[in-house]
Amino acid sequence: MEPARVLLLDAAPGELLDRELARLLGNGLAVTLNLRRVADKAGARSAWAGQVNFTDFDAFDEPTLIAETIRDGIGYHAVKSRAGVPLRAAFLAAATDPALANRLRVVGRAGAGTDHVELAAAARHGVVVTHTPGSNANAVAEFALAQLLALTRNLPAHNEAAHQGRWSAPAAPAVELSALTLGIVGLGQIGLALAERATALGMPVQGLARRPAETAVPRATSLDALLATSDVVSLHVPLTAQTRGMIGRAELAVMRPGSILLNTARGGIVDEQALADALRDAVHPLAAAAVDTFEHEHAAFASPLFGLSNALLTPHVAGMTKGAMATAAIGCADHIAALLAGRPDGVPVVTV
Repeated sequence: MEPARVLLLDAAPGELLDRELARLLGNGLAVTLNLRRVADKAGARSAWAGQVNFTDFDAFDEPTLIAETIRDGIGYHAVKSRAGVPLRAAFLAAATDPALANRLRVVGRAGAGTDHVELAAAARHGVVVTHTPGSNANAVAEFALAQLLALTRNLPAHNEAAHQGRWSAPAAPAVELSALTLGIVGLGQIGLALAERATALGMPVQGLARRPAETAVPRATSLDALLATSDVVSLHVPLTAQTRGMIGRAELAVMRPGSILLNTARGGIVDEQALADALRDAVHPLAAAAVDTFEHEHAAFASPLFGLSNALLTPHVAGMTKGAMATAAIGCADHIAALLAGRPDGVPVVTV
């Protein structure tokens, strides 16, 4: 029996690439590696020649993605993504065409969240979607704290002034973290990891969760109540139909004077235009925001937040630590192999 075929749309970076490929091959899978996002393409070809197949294309271009997936009528049993390559209805229909020698059965995400997959279309075509929730919990929690410290101590402005040779003393003394109340929207693994760290630093913490759970984090009665009683609000919910646009003009308006918003979740959760307008308004209660995720990312990266001095912007890097990415890559490889082998027990599967 021929091994199941897996297409790596974007592999783990650097030295993690070798670990990911070894794990997939060790699971008995036939691997095709897309080299487009691999830094050392020649090195990868040399190291893995004869063990994996190679291709090189822009996976974010849907027509090209479809063409590569169904090339020569062969197809793949699974595709794996790390950076959230959009996998929409057209792709899923093409990749599961009965005329293909190998129809798509599994989509794997090395990371948390599956909003890049059109889940209803995946279900219609019999494609199982898996990811690695919690693999980056510590990394994202640490990053949210870094965002908070950078903004409360005005590090970007001080850094810029120092590089220009200006000795820029603060106009007013900074506030210590213990004097700020942190409101966490979403008490999953990331939210709880952040709560633990913030509590250790002396911050009063409150949270809001979609589902009841036994935690030591005090609960706010509603989103508006949390926004109105928190000095810092950090978002840690998945992007769904229910959470899209959950932070808009009305929500931003009820925040405390001088408050800070942190978003390491997904861009669509926050209305970026409303956020930009709030940050431009000197009398708006929101003082600053740190944003790591955007409505439009990668080649389509654009945002009304560009150029705002009180907006700390980063390119979706919160979860990119060596430990988090290794856990996600290895976990995803194991999930894909288990699902293709008909062993779904214990594998996180996302449904509509």
